[in-house]
Amino acid sequence: MRRRINRLALALLLVSLPAAAAGPDIVLRDFTGRPRNVNEFIGHGKWLVVVVWLADCPICKRDIHHMTFFHDEHGKKDAAVLGVSVDGYANREKALAFVADHALNFPNLIGDRGDASRFGGGPFIGTPTYYIFSPEGKYMTGRVGGQTQEQVEQIIRALKKRHEGISKKR
Repeated sequence: MRRRINRLALALLLVSLPAAAAGPDIVLRDFTGRPRNVNEFIGHGKWLVVVVWLADCPICKRDIHHMTFFHDEHGKKDAAVLGVSVDGYANREKALAFVADHALNFPNLIGDRGDASRFGGGPFIGTPTYYIFSPEGKYMTGRVGGQTQEQVEQIIRALKKRHEGISKKR
């Protein structure tokens, strides 16, 4: 009986692992209108910082350059950035101007506030919001409000320690 329960528990765990590793199934548009699944960016062996922004958000305007610097330093190595505008596709021109004005050097997609709530960690509160995914594509944490490059690096360092500790236990 105990062996049967253990097998059932293991089977359930194995069945649930791929779903957890796949990342959220969210289809947004790029700025040309082409549908893009965020899983194209999540879970490819690098940490991913998803920064949700709004073109009119004063904190986004003030702090988005930190993610440009972060992407410059980490993009080819261990982490990347994906921007998600929640201006809505009808306001694409305003969002495009934000990308150009701030010289964003990382991929950006466009959706609306409802899309942002599907990334993980509970309801979407506002912009900017940062969602961090592990190299395997697992949602790890989220932060609301401005973040500097150094703060994001500290968060990822702490998550790496926790992540490595979990991996060693397996």
